[in-house]
Amino acid sequence: MVFIRIMAENQGRRNKRIERERKTLITMIGMYCKGNHQGENLCPECAELLDYALKRLENCSFGEGKTTCAKCPVHCYKPQMRERIRKVMRYAGPRMIYTHPIQAIYHILDGRRKAPLKRQKGSLNN
Repeated sequence: MVFIRIMAENQGRRNKRIERERKTLITMIGMYCKGNHQGENLCPECAELLDYALKRLENCSFGEGKTTCAKCPVHCYKPQMRERIRKVMRYAGPRMIYTHPIQAIYHILDGRRKAPLKRQKGSLNN
């Protein structure tokens, strides 16, 4: 878990919505890995998924107005990675309410946002 905290602290400051989504991804993937792969640090598979998810989030074309990725009209994840992140979310989501309640509530509220209609200018979808 030390790796995850350092990674979260060392990233540059972004807007609040993206930063919150980033922290949620780090928390959820960390919980999933610890619960399923029994290690203190992320296993290579989970580290790869986290890296991929953070890159997708960093390049999100909707920016501050984004909803959760599950409700996004643009599917920027590769099908295999999308299935892996869904598996993580199904595992970690219900557990977050007990271990990270404020973060879980924000994630639920962010999920209630309507899907954005327009992309922000200057954003790329890679």
